[in-house]
Amino acid sequence: MTGPEKPIAPPDRKETVRRKILSLLSGRPLTARQISARAGIPEKEVCAHLPHLRKTVGQLGGRMTVTPAECNGCGFVFRKRERPSKPGRCPVCRGESISAPLFSVEVS
Repeated sequence: MTGPEKPIAPPDRKETVRRKILSLLSGRPLTARQISARAGIPEKEVCAHLPHLRKTVGQLGGRMTVTPAECNGCGFVFRKRERPSKPGRCPVCRGESISAPLFSVEVS
């Protein structure tokens, strides 16, 4: 019988999750799913970080641009949508084939 188990230490991170997302977005526009795959975090977590990143980028003198989601059936564009997640259904044609919004960052 050995002594009490030592807790497993989390791996050292050189970059925070938000900095990782910020560096990914400064390249080309990406969807939340693409960001999630490249950052190694769930898509819901990416959507939770995006509003905070928008504030941070604004304070740094840059801006986050969002290309809104669009219905592939009728072409409706979700311009007024504030949530960063992909909509589930089109309000016009009720179609569920919707392209995800794209996010990018421009820092001046």
